[in-house]
Parts: sequence; C-alpha cells; structure tokens
Amino acid sequence: MATAQAVSSSRSWFKSLELVLGLIFAGGIALVVLLSPVLFPDGGEGMDLMARLIPPFQSWQHILGTDPLGRDVLARVAVGGKISLMVGFLSVLGAVIIGTLVGLVAGYYRGIAEMFLMRFVDIQLALPFILVAIMFLAILGAGIDKVILVMIATQWVQYARLVRGSVLALREREFILSARAIGVGNGRIIFTHVLPNVLGPIVILMTLQVANNILLESSLTFLGLGVDPLIPSWGGMLADGRTYLQTAWWVSVFPGLAIMFTVLGLNLLGDWLRDFLDPTGQTSK
Repeated sequence: MATAQAVSSSRSWFKSLELVLGLIFAGGIALVVLLSPVLFPDGGEGMDLMARLIPPFQSWQHILGTDPLGRDVLARVAVGGKISLMVGFLSVLGAVIIGTLVGLVAGYYRGIAEMFLMRFVDIQLALPFILVAIMFLAILGAGIDKVILVMIATQWVQYARLVRGSVLALREREFILSARAIGVGNGRIIFTHVLPNVLGPIVILMTLQVANNILLESSLTFLGLGVDPLIPSWGGMLADGRTYLQTAWWVSVFPGLAIMFTVLGLNLLGDWLRDFLDPTGQTSK
C-alpha cells in the first residue's frame, strides 16, 4: 500500500514537473517572440560591419553575439521565432479543421462516404512528407503561405483518422442512440454530442503536431524550400550559419537551441495534456 502511494506520488510530481518545464521552455520563448517588436524595433535587421562575428557574452549590446553582417543574433532569434511559431500554429489549425470535418463525416455516416474518404487518407499517409513537400514547393514556389498549405494538405489525414476512430466508438453509445430516438438531427448530434467528446485527443495531437511542424518548417527553410532567405527564421539562420560553424558557432547554435527548447516544451505540454485529459491511457492505445 505504501509502495503504491509512493509510486502514485512520484508520478504526480513528475507530471507537475512536465507541466512546469513545458511552460518555462515553450512559454518563455513564446513570450520573447511576442515582445520582439518592442525589444528589438529594428527587427533584427540592423547591420554594423564593424561589429561582425562578435562572440557571445562579450558585449552588452550583443549578448548572444553577431552574425557575419554584424546583426544581433538575439534579435534575429526572437524575430525569427515569429515565422516558425506562425507556421506551426496556422498549419495545425488548418489541418485540424479539415481533418476533423472529414473524420466526423466518415465516422458518423459510414457507407460509401467513409470508404472513399478513408481510402484517400490511406493513400496520402503512404506518401513521404518530404517528397510531397518538394513536389508542391517546386510547383508553387517557396514562401510562408506555400509551406503552410503544404503542411495542411499533408497532415489533415492524421486528424481525419483519429476523429473517425473516436466517432466509431461513440456513434453507438446510449446518449447518441437516445438523441436519434427523440428525433434530433444528424448535424446537431455531430456538433453538440459527438464533437465535444473527441476534442481531447485532437488537442493532444495538436500540441505535439505544432512542435513537429516547427521542425519541418526549419528543415524546409534549411534546404532552401521554405521561407524567403531575406526573412529572419530559425531554419534560415541555421542555413546561413552552417559555413561558419568552426569560426562562429553561435550563429547556428542559438537558433538551434531555440528550436530545441520550443519543441521540447511543446512535447512536455503535450504529454501532460495527454495524461490530464486521458488518465486511463486510452488515447495512446
């Protein structure tokens, strides 16, 4: 009995630590990014060729050092975070809306609609993201909006499959059958009875997917397929600094750390949300 209580207490402490660390990492970086227009009015574009490649922690004006053009690394990391976070959140929001609607229709109505939609989902899930992204961006061209569209087009299927599975488990429950019996319309049942009961898994996947999309945006930009090189972004800073790794490591390391701590924080929050919304572990199954 005492052992079980100790295990339960340690798990509760660990989950609280997950929440605190997630808020510190992701919330702290998000706060700096949101305040970047106030903290860095020049948008990280101020150049000083006389102060190029200053190492970090050697100048109060440039705490994290400067890049090859004399631009402040801290300012560019803060300003560049707006692009990465915007791509991460907007792409997930678009994918959630489309995928949830498709999953609700397929899971509730079944029949030909489900068969057609789910076979399309299976085909798209079989396609590697990077190949689809290269094909789309080669046709549409690089840009923030194009990257967001590619992520939405390739990721809505994950939400569709998740929601469809949850709806299949709900559609024969007593409260749904009772609503049908008293003549409640299908649309009202879907949006007032079914949708609220599938939001938990959706929110958990959203949290984890935002972190994943930040990594994808940085990877695509690093490869030259994402955000315009003239616009500060974490992936772009990594690409710009790769030729200076031996002489000016800070140009790439600090945006890399920003990506790492943001993704880590969001993953910790996602794990905490999963346990909070689904303590029995059914979501992970």
